[in-house]
Amino acid sequence: MSDVDPVTLEILRNQLEGVATEMGHVLIRGAHSPNIKERQDCSTALFDATGRMVAQAEHIPVHLGAMPDAVDAVLENDPKPGDVFVLNDPFAGGTHLPDITLVSTIAPRGEVVGFAVSRAHHADVGGSAPGSMPPGAREIYEEGLRLPAVRLVDGG
Repeated sequence: MSDVDPVTLEILRNQLEGVATEMGHVLIRGAHSPNIKERQDCSTALFDATGRMVAQAEHIPVHLGAMPDAVDAVLENDPKPGDVFVLNDPFAGGTHLPDITLVSTIAPRGEVVGFAVSRAHHADVGGSAPGSMPPGAREIYEEGLRLPAVRLVDGG
């Protein structure tokens, strides 16, 4: 690994954080759900090709803390350039079922160099009660649709 001077490192860090922050702004501006648009119950971050978080926006800490495990779950599925994965499985890096995560590959020259990740709270994911968090649930399946890392887009 080559040495990077502190000034260059700080410039790069700020640029990456700016990208993650702008991702969050775009998500919030484009949302129809009040959970995202008004409550801003969402988070965004950038990861390198090995699944290490390199930048995050200042959003929901519990979302960001679990995101690396979600990217690890995607890495187990051999992501290719242009792929997008969706997941919400709490046993694979999700927080709870209403928090749906999208993991998009970043591949500017045809090789995956990283991932753009967003996670947002959805009002209902098909649980046995409105809101998908029934207090009397005995199984996670009663809370709604449980998605492992599923390839939503194959090759863009």
